[in-house]
Amino acid sequence: MNFVVVGAGAWGTAFALHLERSGHGVTLVPRRAEQAIEIAARRENLDYLPGLRLPAGMAVSSDLAGALGAANVVLLACPAQALRATAERVRAALTAPPPCLVVSLAKGMELGTHLRPSQVIASVLPEVAIGALAGPTNAFGVARGDPSAMVLAATAGGGTREAVQTALSSSTLRVYTSDDLPGVEFGGCLKNIYAIAVGCCDGLKLGDNPKAALLTRALAEMVRVGVVLGAKPETFYGLSGFGDLVATAYGGWSRNREFGQLLGEGRPVAELLVHRRTVVEGYKTTESFAGLCAERGIDAPILREMHAILFENKRPAAALSALMARELKRERGPLDTPPR
Repeated sequence: MNFVVVGAGAWGTAFALHLERSGHGVTLVPRRAEQAIEIAARRENLDYLPGLRLPAGMAVSSDLAGALGAANVVLLACPAQALRATAERVRAALTAPPPCLVVSLAKGMELGTHLRPSQVIASVLPEVAIGALAGPTNAFGVARGDPSAMVLAATAGGGTREAVQTALSSSTLRVYTSDDLPGVEFGGCLKNIYAIAVGCCDGLKLGDNPKAALLTRALAEMVRVGVVLGAKPETFYGLSGFGDLVATAYGGWSRNREFGQLLGEGRPVAELLVHRRTVVEGYKTTESFAGLCAERGIDAPILREMHAILFENKRPAAALSALMARELKRERGPLDTPPR
């Protein structure tokens, strides 16, 4: 199967490496022509994935139209706020019949529209089957071939989703499928917000008790919010929900957790965002999700407090106190989740 990976950050480069190692034809298409030239010459993505050599069989090119001409599957590996522009690049470059599937690797929600990644792509490429790939993985682990698992949700029928599942899977990456595209994407969005919250606990040096409680209540909030927005509750107990939440909240590689830790230590938000090379997806996603919850009347106290920390200059310790002082309630379990 022939793949095109659009976007040469750490995740796009890592997935291109995985696909090449799995025996597929793959072309990595960076956003900038000069980046493509540098990566192709060095056979290494020095900016985002240093130390991992790109094999000779993996093409790196700035010719998106040429790459798309032979593509069966296109992976869009870019930040959520850049996804619309990336999809528009793909649309402008399509000169042949569209690929059988376009898959988003983004984990965020578009500002202003509150659209999920697949919805953004669908608004630009309405004639194309669309999917999302998520799970508890980090770029270096996939690039190295560490054993990992993910879930592919897609609108494609006729066996396309299963064919792509087979192609993506290998001895080091196990891919499951799901028909709950909203749930898979909401899990990928929300877990970044809650990972920032867990990082705040680390920065405040609060120990394990509050982190465990926060993660448990974050999962409950994730289910509640997702179900109201049309997702299936069981999806959030899988790889794209609980699995990704745990990995992002505890992984030493997690940009969102690290961002939260620095906030908890007292660093200002503006200082942490300036001159960043990599994107903290949870920051903009918090803004978008808070707007969506307000618009739909959804009660999400952890998300609300994270919005206050990130956009209203509330101190993390004060946000924690506000959560601890909420009205006492009975714990709700998965069987108590209100019906959609």
